[in-house]
Amino acid sequence: MSMKNLIKIFVTILFAVAVSSMASCQNKTEATSMKDSTGNPYYSRTDTSVLNVTNAEWKKVLPEDVYAVAREKDTERPFTGKYWDFTGLGTYYCAVCGNKLFRSDAKFASSCGWPSFFETVRKNAVIYLPDDSYGMNRTEVQCGRCGSHLGHLFDDGPPPTGKRFCMNSIVLEFVPDDTTHQKTE
Repeated sequence: MSMKNLIKIFVTILFAVAVSSMASCQNKTEATSMKDSTGNPYYSRTDTSVLNVTNAEWKKVLPEDVYAVAREKDTERPFTGKYWDFTGLGTYYCAVCGNKLFRSDAKFASSCGWPSFFETVRKNAVIYLPDDSYGMNRTEVQCGRCGSHLGHLFDDGPPPTGKRFCMNSIVLEFVPDDTTHQKTE
């Protein structure tokens, strides 16, 4: 085989790999951008109206692991969630309904094994319910829009609030800040 033929084969393979990679990236981007419009008709990052959806309906539209935590009040194991030690800058939304919950500047390293925040983005972003399960006296935190279980609130957080919102990563969705439109000074 001549050198010219080898170069043609190499260029053809390289081109095929590049096209395949671009298609894969495009599919991932489309899947991410369409998350709120496919599979879950209740998901919205802009609608703050309270939802009244049955657990039977949630079970149809949510992944099994999200449903277990959000609707059955399960808890992910400590130090296993994707956000427990995550430090990205952006906003955390309810993975069930898209309700805006926390900003990254309110997140802190609590070393408890779950993502922890000292305040919510707005007063009615979450609701609080007494939780005496497992012989403990705690405050359950639910999404203010869909009523999904997010985690618990404790009074051992840092200033300025002294609160620790101890949340399950599986019921949070992180959206990074768009740095392309920010002013630099």
